Amino acid sequence: MSYFDFTPAMIQAIGVGGFFLYVANYTMLTLRILTGDCLRYFVLNITAASMVLIGLSVNFNLAAALIQSFWIVMSLIGIAMRLRRRILTPV
Repeated sequence: MSYFDFTPAMIQAIGVGGFFLYVANYTMLTLRILTGDCLRYFVLNITAASMVLIGLSVNFNLAAALIQSFWIVMSLIGIAMRLRRRILTPV
């Protein structure tokens, strides 16, 4: 068994972990532990979407894969915008 030889159950567990990360991220946003303007929010979104996308490789669903891809792209845009603002805003 090589390092990348995951069983379907392990891959599905990664997807479920992504779900829990989504729920935790949204809970922290709702409780104002995180803001929608902080980088951590977007990094958690990318991580959760990537994990769910990995989980979808066991039971593929095009609509769900498209939603996860959307979250990844939008989170990357959000990170880029915030990093750009940090670079361009004088201290």
